[in-house]
Amino acid sequence: MCASVKTGNQPQETALEIPRLETGEVLIEHTGFSLVYSEHHEQAKWVAYELTLEETLRGVERSDRFLPDPKVSTGTATDNDYKRSGYDRGHLAPAADMSWSAQAMKESFYYSNISPQVPAFNRGIWKRLEEQVRRWAQQDTSVYIVTGPVLAENLPSIGTNRVSVPAYFYKALLVYRNTTKKGIAFIMPNEKSARPLQQFAVTIDSLEQLTGIDFFPALPDSTEARLERTACLPCWNF
Repeated sequence: MCASVKTGNQPQETALEIPRLETGEVLIEHTGFSLVYSEHHEQAKWVAYELTLEETLRGVERSDRFLPDPKVSTGTATDNDYKRSGYDRGHLAPAADMSWSAQAMKESFYYSNISPQVPAFNRGIWKRLEEQVRRWAQQDTSVYIVTGPVLAENLPSIGTNRVSVPAYFYKALLVYRNTTKKGIAFIMPNEKSARPLQQFAVTIDSLEQLTGIDFFPALPDSTEARLERTACLPCWNF
C-alpha cells in the first residue's frame, strides 16, 4: 500500500499519500497506514493512508487494546501517560477506517497513531469529520488521507513521557482519478464545536504553511499546485 523506502530524502517512487520526508525522518509502515514519528512530542507528526470504497465495508470489530508501537525504536507513549489526564486517546487514522483487516485494526491502536484529544472534540466534531471522509471514500472510490496534530514548541504535556497536547488537528485529502482530481484540508481546534465541517475547510497550501509539511509531493508539479491552492467546497459533497 505504501512506499518501501524507510528514510528521507524522498524516494523517486512514492505512494500518493506520503508527504515529503525530511532528511533523517524514518517512514514507519503498518498494514493500513504509514507514519513519521516525533519523539520530541511522543506522537506521530503525520499518519498517511489510502482509504478505498472496499475498505469502508466494516468487517472487524474494534480491538480497543492500546499498545506501544514495536516499530518505533525510541519507544512510544503508554497507558500511564493518558491515565487520569482528562484527555481521550484520540486516533489519527480512525479504527473504523481499518476495519477491513484484523491486523490493521490492531495496529490502529498503537500509541504511534494516538494523540491527546479533548473528549468532546474526539467524540464530536473530529468523529463527524472521520465519518464524512468515509462517505467521500465511498462516493469517489478512494481518498488519499494525511492526518495529524499540529505540533509546535511549548505545548502542554501529559504523563511521564511528556506527550504533547496539540492545540489543533488536521486532515489533508486528495481524490485522484481520471475523471476526478480534487484536494481539500481541514484544521480544527482541539475543543468542542458544533460548527459545520465546511467552516474548518482550508487550502492544502495553507495547511502546508502552518505545519511545514509538503503534502502529496508525488503529484505532477502543475497538478499539485492547482489542487493545493484552492479549497473548492462545491466539489465535495458535504
